[in-house]
Amino acid sequence: MALTKSIINDKFEIVGEYKHLQIREATAVNEDGVELSRSFHRRVLTPDADISGETAEIQSIANAVWTDAVKAAWIEFKAAQAA
Repeated sequence: MALTKSIINDKFEIVGEYKHLQIREATAVNEDGVELSRSFHRRVLTPDADISGETAEIQSIANAVWTDAVKAAWIEFKAAQAA
């Protein structure tokens, strides 16, 4: 009777004008290869996020969609909100 737990990033979505990156993480608990439970957690990365600690897959997606124009627009939007 071996219990194992695995966490994978199973869904990526690019959302909105500023290309926010939504990441869904799935946590599965298995017993002898049979899945007992699965739960999900979502998180969002914005164009000004530090992605150095993220997986290579997430970094490549972020680098592809967060162009300099997108990053500049996001910074401008945040500055306008703060004013």
